[in-house]
Amino acid sequence: MRGFVRLFLFLTLSCAALTRAQEKPAEKPPATPTIPTAGARLEFLDEVSFYEQRYIRLADAIPAEKYTWRQVEGIRTIGEVYMHVVSANYGYAKVLGTPYPVGLDPKTIITSAGDKAKVLQALKDSFAHMRNAILAIKDSDLEKEVKTSRGETTIRGAFFIFSGHFGEHLGQSIAYARAVGIVPPWTAERLQQEAEKPKP
Repeated sequence: MRGFVRLFLFLTLSCAALTRAQEKPAEKPPATPTIPTAGARLEFLDEVSFYEQRYIRLADAIPAEKYTWRQVEGIRTIGEVYMHVVSANYGYAKVLGTPYPVGLDPKTIITSAGDKAKVLQALKDSFAHMRNAILAIKDSDLEKEVKTSRGETTIRGAFFIFSGHFGEHLGQSIAYARAVGIVPPWTAERLQQEAEKPKP
């Protein structure tokens, strides 16, 4: 799994660097962040990659017309849950020291919640931004204190808070998907594999 994460990060960063170079030649090429080979940052990058794939696969499996569905009035729609995760990703990156992308207004993120294509792209962009924020941290900064919605903690402690948030809303998203008749893709795959196993 870690080998996959490192390859995924290398390709993502290489593509981003190439895009920047094509858009505007820099006088000094920006330093490519070093991908950790061990430690808390690598472990959290594994966690982020796991949740990213789950969110994107589930969001993609849900029909576009269901993005405005909500279980009862007063709670988030399916699309709004995903865009809440997007907003949180940018907020978490800011906590870690990486500012919002130029032109991004966190207050307007929710306005695209009913558009499946925009939600999927926003998820991908926000997770990429989150990864870059983690890569920009030095291992020596892990004990640095930061402010989160739950109060002050270390950067290492913030990783646990962020992971808990990922899990909370993935569970909510799975429940929403089930409510509109969608089986999570990874569950459907497991059930298919079990069905194909030869019976004793």
